[in-house]
Amino acid sequence: MLNKTTTSFEERLLAASSLFVGNDYIENPLGGGPDSVELFLVSFDGFDCVTYMETVVALACSTTASRFFRELRALRYRNGRVGWFSRNHFMTDWLRRNIERGTLADLTRGPATVGKTRTVSAVQGIARQDLTFRCFPKRSFAKISGRIRTGDLIMFVSTKKNLDVFHTGILIRADDRVLMRHATRSVGKVIEQELGDFLKTNRMTGFILARPVCRP
Repeated sequence: MLNKTTTSFEERLLAASSLFVGNDYIENPLGGGPDSVELFLVSFDGFDCVTYMETVVALACSTTASRFFRELRALRYRNGRVGWFSRNHFMTDWLRRNIERGTLADLTRGPATVGKTRTVSAVQGIARQDLTFRCFPKRSFAKISGRIRTGDLIMFVSTKKNLDVFHTGILIRADDRVLMRHATRSVGKVIEQELGDFLKTNRMTGFILARPVCRP
């Protein structure tokens, strides 16, 4: 767990996200399926983009192992109940449920945002469903970048009609620069890079921002 003397939540998010830079990217680290017993898997050795983000947020909120496991389970599963069908498979579901339980603050609001709907059907055993959400268009980044703080979460909206989000990361404010720490398949590990570079080199419909909130 993190040192208890690191009191600022932003400092804790910064420290937790730095612990794993350079660790391996792992495809589908949680495994599982609709016909198997879901196991609550935790690893610090490797991640995909979502498990990296979940692990960092849970660590930043915790000073004991029991609190860490409780936070991680609640982030990952609806009502904290471990199961394939209660796992938050789609990121906009993950976002909405964690906002509802007070772990995240919604930053994707206001006239600069646009509404989107995706009919998602990519997860085996999970019924097709319509997901409606708001996002910032990619071109609006320069206008809203000043709102970003260290530890904020970013989710990139897919251009595919059957997928809501294709990648996620944790943002770091470095004076007038915004960096992103994320587990990336293309490099094969957790890296830190300029967010602007990622935006330039990847096609997307837009992006979603949220801020972790550490509850007592």
